Amino acid sequence: MLSSFDRLLFIRRVSIFQDLRDEFLVKLASAMDELSFPANHTIFEQGEEGRSLYIVVSGRVRVHVGERDLAHLDKGTFFGEMALFDAEPRSASVTTTENCDCLTLNQLQLTDAIEETPEIAINITRSLSRRIRELNSKINSYEAQLKTRD
Repeated sequence: MLSSFDRLLFIRRVSIFQDLRDEFLVKLASAMDELSFPANHTIFEQGEEGRSLYIVVSGRVRVHVGERDLAHLDKGTFFGEMALFDAEPRSASVTTTENCDCLTLNQLQLTDAIEETPEIAINITRSLSRRIRELNSKINSYEAQLKTRD
């Protein structure tokens, strides 16, 4: 369990919260829940309703569709944000690959945070854009490999 001070120091380093006012981060940090998961635990399944964004405090998770890995995320990264913005079911499953601690932010907390500090939405958009570019690159590499096999 993180102390209030350690929680503040931690979220200050998370990309979506960088460059935000300390007063705001203190309030946000105190509103977050901390959850612990064992290794090989499915945090959520593809198709489930999404109600929270998760931030990895320790450990590692894999984002996957079936057995195909989309990403591996570790300390300081976040996941689950898409369902909070578009109210669509989870687009992938997330499973721990080792013991994992996460902070969570629910949809109402995130909406309130964005209303108070719109920079969070910009930071999340930047992160989503980076992830889409990475996935596009993986798709292009995969397609190129398929063409060379033919």
